[in-house]
Amino acid sequence: MGSMRIVLGVALWCAVLMHTGYAQLSPSFYSQTCPFLYPIVFRVIYEASHTDPRIGASLIRLHFHDCFVQGCDGSVLLNNTDTIVSEQDAFPNRNSLKRLDVVNKIKTAVEEECPNTVSCADILTIAAEVSSILGGGPSWPIPLGRRDSLTANITLANQNLPGPFSTLDQLKASFLVQGLNTTDLVTLSGAHTFGRARCSAFINRLYNFSGTGNPDPTLNTTYLQTLRLICPQNSTGNNLANLDLTTPNHFDNKYYSNLQNLNGLLHSDQVLLSTPNADTIAIVNSFSNNQSLFFLNFRVSMIKMANIGVLTGDEGEIRLQCNFVNGNSAGLARGGSKDGLLSSL
Repeated sequence: MGSMRIVLGVALWCAVLMHTGYAQLSPSFYSQTCPFLYPIVFRVIYEASHTDPRIGASLIRLHFHDCFVQGCDGSVLLNNTDTIVSEQDAFPNRNSLKRLDVVNKIKTAVEEECPNTVSCADILTIAAEVSSILGGGPSWPIPLGRRDSLTANITLANQNLPGPFSTLDQLKASFLVQGLNTTDLVTLSGAHTFGRARCSAFINRLYNFSGTGNPDPTLNTTYLQTLRLICPQNSTGNNLANLDLTTPNHFDNKYYSNLQNLNGLLHSDQVLLSTPNADTIAIVNSFSNNQSLFFLNFRVSMIKMANIGVLTGDEGEIRLQCNFVNGNSAGLARGGSKDGLLSSL
């Protein structure tokens, strides 16, 4: 019954997309003005993946963290200046965003082919889909036509982005604010099928969960010992662990079977299955049993997320550099990074 509800939800949303025309966006938006856009984005990411197998996870994360703050407008890419306080310094983003340098490289290549035409927000959206494909995951039609914001909002970044310690109710509330439902929550969490997290994001589960002085009881005891080797109790918390214990560099549905075996790395992962009587449990089990169903829902949820708060028409601008609004690329303030390169997650 749970799988049937998911399938019906997918069919309904696909019908909505067909009727609304992607809410003013279109997969053919650049067909005349920049026909080689997709191959350019694909080439840059493909080349970067040769030396960084985790690049796909990094780029999907960037897209997610962009869309949850002011909408999908490229605001997460903006560096600190005398007029901008960067979202990259927000607590959920600090030391966890990676490969903004690759986004800049894509932008440079696109500008050479199609000057002042393609937004950085659209580049992030395409990069997320390419990242899924290169990891072995699904593809989907990419609605395009976004424009870039003129502002960033560190306050919203601190408020809106769910953290690794979130409860299920907090996760649901965070997604609901963005117009995303419980199925979207479980589906988009599946992006943790690849990538890594720092020990600081989950070390409380290993030694002193909720102040009890004991490990999280919803953590597999064998996995607990493995993680304690990676993250000693008195360590700095900067070591990295794979988000997916089983297939860490491949986009598949193993994330959900990991949850079934109590091998979810983050508390915000495991609560999808381990919260008593939660409506997320049936969705996790359905996706674990049926990878095609997960992929189908991931396509839908990614398109849905990419429509959050978009700027179109005469709104915003087409940035010439992704890290700066046009006309304000000098004078970094408060330690901003010139190329936007931050520590990895």
